[in-house]
Amino acid sequence: MTPHSRSITLNSPEETADLAARLGAELQPGDIVLLEGEIGTGKTHFARSLIQSLMVVPEDVPSPTFTLVQAYDTTSGEIWHCDLYRLSVVEEIEELGLTEAFDTAICLIEWPDKLGPLTPTTALTLHLETDPNSMETRQLTLIWSDPKWPQKLEGTE
Repeated sequence: MTPHSRSITLNSPEETADLAARLGAELQPGDIVLLEGEIGTGKTHFARSLIQSLMVVPEDVPSPTFTLVQAYDTTSGEIWHCDLYRLSVVEEIEELGLTEAFDTAICLIEWPDKLGPLTPTTALTLHLETDPNSMETRQLTLIWSDPKWPQKLEGTE
């Protein structure tokens, strides 16, 4: 599969949240979104906004930095929000049950480089970067190779 990409400038946290909600509306169990970027680039904000947009009654969505995984029941199915930053070996990912969740849940994964050889080839990668000239602006690059993503991404243009 040939990788494809598209870049979007997000000028505020509100624009980021809006894009996350539009993408969330297209996701279904089995969809995997990998969130890449340095600390402070908005990975958790994006995931939180996406999850809250799919909740019947919005609730607090804490960062899973210490719990590693938070699961949510939403109108689109179960969502697993994972933060793999603290993991040191790939075997820990299997112990979490994440590889099974790839098939049964929507998975939002921060620090996906920790997946190593378990990285799903069907995933959508979102790479976030801060703008050195503006604290609120983010450059988002979407990267995919699975043919299912172009249709799901139509609403993000």
